[in-house]
Amino acid sequence: MIVGIIGAPNKGKSTLFSALTSGEAKIANYPFTTIDPNKGVAYVSEECAEKKIGKKCEPRNSLCENGMRLVPVNIIDVAGLVPGAHEGKGMGNQFLNDLAGADGFIIVVDASGRTDAYGNEGAGNPADDLEMIMSELVEWISAIIKKHMPQMSKKESGVDALADVLTVFNVTRASIETAVERLGLQSKRIAWSDEEIRKFSSAAILGSKHFIVAANKADAEGAKANENAIREKASERGMETVMCSAALELALKKAKDSGMISYDPLKGKIEILGNPNAEQKKALDYMKGFVESRGTGVQKVLNELVFKAMGNIVVYPVEDENKFSDHSGNVLPDAILMERGSTAYDLAMKIHTDIGKGMLYAIDAISKMRLAKNYVLKDGDIIKIVSTAK
Repeated sequence: MIVGIIGAPNKGKSTLFSALTSGEAKIANYPFTTIDPNKGVAYVSEECAEKKIGKKCEPRNSLCENGMRLVPVNIIDVAGLVPGAHEGKGMGNQFLNDLAGADGFIIVVDASGRTDAYGNEGAGNPADDLEMIMSELVEWISAIIKKHMPQMSKKESGVDALADVLTVFNVTRASIETAVERLGLQSKRIAWSDEEIRKFSSAAILGSKHFIVAANKADAEGAKANENAIREKASERGMETVMCSAALELALKKAKDSGMISYDPLKGKIEILGNPNAEQKKALDYMKGFVESRGTGVQKVLNELVFKAMGNIVVYPVEDENKFSDHSGNVLPDAILMERGSTAYDLAMKIHTDIGKGMLYAIDAISKMRLAKNYVLKDGDIIKIVSTAK
């Protein structure tokens, strides 16, 4: 799974990336700090299934902290998009292409409204920035379709032709079919107008990609006043909004690393350690009060995108249903993200294609009940796959 962080310049994208990954993305108060895409790993979190079985887990492909399972996802942060990026303005199409394979997107806006659409200090409108980003994505896809239209018009099935062109962008065939049908567009030997291409591109993006809006700098002056407008604009496009402060989350993690505080970002608990000076104490007290009343929102952004917008669940495959372990005795070694509605057979195929092809049935490790291949997985399921393949 790949999650892309997008937004106009100087809205806090790289800070959010660093807060999520604890990496060291370049961070500065000027546009286009990011020249090459930053890539890293972040973790979605939910209560670990170890509580169900009363045994401590021994993670292999993930982490577990204080009873919370942390499942990794890939994160990519690219340079900010400015109006006209699809035409090559700013950093142009290079960075739109960096996001082509992303499954979900975090759109970062400056909730304080202190930066304009180009990332410069001054009056800005975060709701308009959100609309600009979506417009650039639509124009980007539209330009690609327009380029291939002469060849696509020669194919009998327009859906097949579009699927061939858009497969690299993870635009699904199902979303193509749905968009064409809903918009009443010609589906054979397509020769659409520019407006029809734009309408299709918008519908296809919203139908095959998943978005959440991170209203960043929520602790800054002006953020509260802009919150409703941001939420309303996001809601118009079917997106949820999470108010967050990436800078505050990153500052807390650095304070934790320095030993000044103990900080549990999953529970929003802070304890000040040692003897900070008066200035440090004032800053730490402010951060403690903010976090314990509202939270930084950073973990919530990723969780809401992956679990709610993208509709994923966490499933635990095991080899020994009695010990809840793999063949080496590791308890709940793997936690795998699966799309809601996935079956036991889908899980088997994700583990290994040979296991999937040779699958006989599955076993619910909690109830010990035999499950059919088409059993629909539930969040937190612990599943053994019985297969002819070893």
